Amino acid sequence: MSDIVNMDAEVRERAGKGAARATRRAGRVPAVVYGGKSEPVMISLDPIQLHKQLHSTGFFSHVVELKVGKDAHRVLPRDVQFHPVTDVPLHVDFLRVTKDSVIEVAVVVEFINDLASPGLKRGGVLNIVRHDVELVCSPDDIPEKLVADLTGLNIGDSVHISSIELPEGVRPSITDRDFTIATLAAPSSMKSEDEEEEGAETEGEGEEATEE
Repeated sequence: MSDIVNMDAEVRERAGKGAARATRRAGRVPAVVYGGKSEPVMISLDPIQLHKQLHSTGFFSHVVELKVGKDAHRVLPRDVQFHPVTDVPLHVDFLRVTKDSVIEVAVVVEFINDLASPGLKRGGVLNIVRHDVELVCSPDDIPEKLVADLTGLNIGDSVHISSIELPEGVRPSITDRDFTIATLAAPSSMKSEDEEEEGAETEGEGEEATEE
């Protein structure tokens, strides 16, 4: 399971664009907690604390214990809106979750044992198709990361979701195919040599046909 993140928040009395702008002028980031059977709660966040969490690994795949005054909300970050020029966070959406919730969450993939891959030793290039994978699970079962083992991988091989061990109670959101996580391609130098050899063979066949 991924670690639980603790964050502090303050209640916002008003909703709407005007209230959100006033919150930003006061030096805080407007946010909302929604979901479940409770009403949405308008809150504001400390921008320094938010910045730290946004730049940590897997912000959107960690359950957050959000303390709002005397209350605590168990939430999952769902969306962050950024300023198009300054890239400053403008608003954050948090989904309220319980131990019985079933959610979809993107979890990062970590590739290990690259030195044990014959293809990479030969100069092959690892093309990552999916840096993260959408999983379906309960908040308590969200893995910290998915591990893709490159041991024995040769040029032309692929890493599929079936080769990644998932914790009990966790499944990929895509279940109708064994989708690709990464492929190991030949280096450009090897491709050039192969193309030259193919060209030479084609040219030789053409000369033989002419002589006949």
